Amino acid sequence: MNLKTLLFIAASACATCTWAQIDLKSATICPQDWQMSDKQLQGEWLASIAGSNDTIRIVLGPHPEWRGNVKGSISRPASTHPMVGDVNQNSVTLEESADGSRITGTWLGEVQTGSCGTEIHGDYLAGEDAPPQTFILRKAKP
Repeated sequence: MNLKTLLFIAASACATCTWAQIDLKSATICPQDWQMSDKQLQGEWLASIAGSNDTIRIVLGPHPEWRGNVKGSISRPASTHPMVGDVNQNSVTLEESADGSRITGTWLGEVQTGSCGTEIHGDYLAGEDAPPQTFILRKAKP
């Protein structure tokens, strides 16, 4: 190969790499007026709570009775409980119930800017008198 050919191949490779990086970045930037709704909250989430090594799995779908809300379950290594929730201008509230009638855990979080609804950070409250623990929710499956 001659020098011109090598330079052309190198320049083409650099241009392709640059376009791939631009496409990847644009795919993760949300439109300025983007807001999360109950539809983006539906799916499978993996959660971690500060101070705990447990992986928590949350599966949410449309609530059968309350339009704009979600219903599903939260699974920890030793238990599974029902969960309901909603979204209001990128603020997420999820409530779990160990007995199916009383709220035994509350998740209050905010959708992370630029995540397009795939990451939520906030505080988990294990009961009325429990101190808040930080949590991170990451979307595992739509």
